[in-house]
Amino acid sequence: MAGNQGIWLIHNDASGSNDAAGLAAVREHCRARGLPVARETSFPRDDLPTPQLLDDIGIGIAALFAGDGTINAALNALAGWGGKVLVLPGGTMNLLYHRLFGDLDMVEAIDAVASGKATCRRVEMIESAAGIGYAGVLTGPGTRWNTVREAMRKRDLAGIAREASDALEHTLEGSPVGCIDPVLGKAEGYPLIQLAPTRGGIEITAYYAETTGEYVKQTVALLQHDFRAGPHDVLGHEDSITLRTVGAEELGLLLDGEPAEASGAITFRLGNAKVDMLTTRPDG
Repeated sequence: MAGNQGIWLIHNDASGSNDAAGLAAVREHCRARGLPVARETSFPRDDLPTPQLLDDIGIGIAALFAGDGTINAALNALAGWGGKVLVLPGGTMNLLYHRLFGDLDMVEAIDAVASGKATCRRVEMIESAAGIGYAGVLTGPGTRWNTVREAMRKRDLAGIAREASDALEHTLEGSPVGCIDPVLGKAEGYPLIQLAPTRGGIEITAYYAETTGEYVKQTVALLQHDFRAGPHDVLGHEDSITLRTVGAEELGLLLDGEPAEASGAITFRLGNAKVDMLTTRPDG
């Protein structure tokens, strides 16, 4: 399927599953299924391949074994390419991978591609002036928990405690974010709003905590990167949504888990990726 030149593997050594054993397993299983790894990129240490380079070499599939943030950068770099992208679960949440392959494990996903059972589609994404979110967008003071994730990634116990304390304080006391066009939810806003691209529009989920018990539950959910486990309301599905911080200009923002700069009102619109992605869920 990838042609005589095999596939190009893009990974990030700092991602959740990208240890030596994990990478070796990916290489071996791809080779055994007739998809040998011909070239590799370790991002961000190495530059991402361009569509022109992939075409010049004759690569037909780029496999992304990384977290959602690295996958975001790779998909942006591959925009306009005529080949196919295989997203593999190399991070912590792997949200985009599960949109494409559901509950299949990595071996099953590679098998589906090698056997021709996987199809291609240009999945929904969220576009904004601040950037693109393929897996999703988080906004509000609760995005400060990203600093806890970084400390956890470095196994910095003192840093985890320090950043968790700062993040909790910022979540509770920071300026909330609200939906202003269309007007949805509480006028006073929320500490965290999640935007998820779906075929039915951008799913808008607001997270809150109004009692001590809810604060504890939300804190645990944030630490485990399982936002849906915390108290929340689904505000609706829209093709476009404009958000603004209530009473402030700066807007906390994470695109596929990576910080981005934003201030004032910002509009998020539903779009489609600019490259074909392999999937076993063509209607997902």
